[in-house]
Amino acid sequence: MTGNMAGGHDHTDRRNPRGVSVPVLLIAVGFLVGLAGAVLAALRIRGRYTVVTVEGTSMAPTLSPGDRVVVERRTVDQVRTGDIVVLQPPRRTGDYEPLSDRAWNIKRAAALPGDRIPEGIPGGGDLAEVPDGRLVVLGDNPDSIDSRHRGFFEADRIMGVAVRRLGGSAL
Repeated sequence: MTGNMAGGHDHTDRRNPRGVSVPVLLIAVGFLVGLAGAVLAALRIRGRYTVVTVEGTSMAPTLSPGDRVVVERRTVDQVRTGDIVVLQPPRRTGDYEPLSDRAWNIKRAAALPGDRIPEGIPGGGDLAEVPDGRLVVLGDNPDSIDSRHRGFFEADRIMGVAVRRLGGSAL
């Protein structure tokens, strides 16, 4: 018989061939599996969310320059009227210069594809509804340069929806 049988219990030192005890090995494997899961979760979250710093006053008083907001990546079919969206400025068309040299604009979605076109939005012509692939965005600041000046924005230029202000409340 192998092992030490003191009092009817086997006190054999359970070690693998390299001399590491089985419980220590199991703890190490569990830790590594947990760490790998945490890294994968972080990567998944990073792909779904990003942080944007507000520049300019187009969303005042809701957002101020320097505010940092968490943006959940979404497409236009996942946006609701009233959401604060982050999107690229419209492509240059006609006599319009780009809205800014910034890569992203932050505005409120006022009307989505199929919604009635709000009064005062140019570019609708004979249309009663926002066409597919377009949306109407407005800044909370009435002096914002937005759909009141530029008409429809392209829906495929949406990055996502601002869901929370860092260090503050939900939007």
